[in-house]
Amino acid sequence: MAENKFLVDLSEVDFDRPIATLEEIRKYNPQRFEMEQLTAVVYANEADYSCVGYRDTTDQDFWVRGHMPGMPLMPGVVMLEAIAQLCSFVTQKYDLLGAEMVGFGGLEDVRFRDPVLPGDRLIVMCRLEKVRRGRIIVCQFQGVARDRVVVEGTLKGIPIPVDALQKLIAERKASAS
Repeated sequence: MAENKFLVDLSEVDFDRPIATLEEIRKYNPQRFEMEQLTAVVYANEADYSCVGYRDTTDQDFWVRGHMPGMPLMPGVVMLEAIAQLCSFVTQKYDLLGAEMVGFGGLEDVRFRDPVLPGDRLIVMCRLEKVRRGRIIVCQFQGVARDRVVVEGTLKGIPIPVDALQKLIAERKASAS
């Protein structure tokens, strides 16, 4: 994918008018506290299931102190988590998978192109490429900071068996007491 070609034309996105703030995102995504990696969602297109959100980074983010001391770089895994949360948001908003929760199913062709630093706005965007309801979603994604692609690739999402996992967790708690 060419570095200057974005999945969504960002000149057509109004970053001052979010379609979903943190409270709205929480209706679709279960992450809380330090694991919430989206500040807002600013664009969603039901025609091709493309979506744009962002994460405003600060020097107070949990990763700054330790990754790396004196040279804080947003960890790639945190960038990918923001992207996964955006893919989950669009999947759940439009009930594409028919699942209570969406989880990571895999990543392909991931490339990190530039660092993300405290103070940067990491713009994340995705576009649905394939869906098999009840089985898998496949999304192309990009992360952009300072008008440059910093990460890109393909993400696969799968349904999470919430009831079965809650039962397993309860059983483990009971056996540990």
